[in-house]
Amino acid sequence: MSWKLISQLIALALTIGLTLLIGWLADKALQRVAARHPETTVWPMLRRCRIPLQFVVCLALLLANAPLAQLFDRHAGDVRHGLLLALIASVGWLAGRVVAAVLTAFFSRYQEVADDPSRVQRVRTQISLLRRTASALVILVTVGAMLLTFSEMRAVGASLLASAGLIGIVAGIAAQSTLGNFFSGLVIAFGDLVRIGDVVVVEQQQGTVEEITLSYLVVRLWDQRRLVVPVSYFVSRPFENWTRADPHTTGWVLLHLDHTTPVPELREEFHRQLLDSKEWDGRDWGLVVFDTTPSTIVVRATMTARNPDDAFTLKCATREHLLAWLRDHHPEALPRVRTAG
Repeated sequence: MSWKLISQLIALALTIGLTLLIGWLADKALQRVAARHPETTVWPMLRRCRIPLQFVVCLALLLANAPLAQLFDRHAGDVRHGLLLALIASVGWLAGRVVAAVLTAFFSRYQEVADDPSRVQRVRTQISLLRRTASALVILVTVGAMLLTFSEMRAVGASLLASAGLIGIVAGIAAQSTLGNFFSGLVIAFGDLVRIGDVVVVEQQQGTVEEITLSYLVVRLWDQRRLVVPVSYFVSRPFENWTRADPHTTGWVLLHLDHTTPVPELREEFHRQLLDSKEWDGRDWGLVVFDTTPSTIVVRATMTARNPDDAFTLKCATREHLLAWLRDHHPEALPRVRTAG
């Protein structure tokens, strides 16, 4: 084995050792800063960037000294090109990790100091879309930089530049739907139309917003099905958002009863049932004769709850309790078909 080969292997080993040392020092530095500032969550998040940082350092040192490329005399150019591509990809990986860490730390800090759940949901939606947008931009720039390292791609780029106007028109027409969804996603995030965790009614189906991306929105329905809707739907069509300003809601129950129903007693029983219910938030309630028909009266019972889920549970419990109470104490109040004697 020649001394030249031995020196190249030693240089390669030193490069790897220096990479591990730099990564260890960076991790220790972030660990100390995090210990001095425990209220700041960004430093523990940045510790997750250690592996991509080591890749960037190692590939940069290999590319600068080229000990690995010198081991392959006939293919040194290809090895250096491969190292350059790996370095660009590692830089993009590191940039994506840093952006994700900063945005995640910002939301964690905001969630600790904010006392308004609706504003927390709004910021969560915005951070989620910003993270996806930043990741898409990082990937786009990284792939573009890697392609520019090929001489053939630079030649293609120069030839396409002359017809950029025509290509732009064609691309704009082809990507009209995609771009529309992209800007609709930005409108949803910063226009506060809908947020993650909101209870919405879409296509006559009620559900909770589970995920918002740049192209679609996922609504979790009551039976655990997922309704996937393009984000442009929420910009171009009307929809119901039950928790946009306040999660508190009012539920109501309609009962068709006989004209002989003792409404005051029914109202008192309804109030007693609400007092024993954990779903009722205590803000408001009421029971009135809402309408009449030739054979029945329509009684409407209204009650408030902290969120739509509690309101649904309370409505079902109220309907069951009032009907059972009428059956046991005033069976004549239940509707019946009258026939002429």
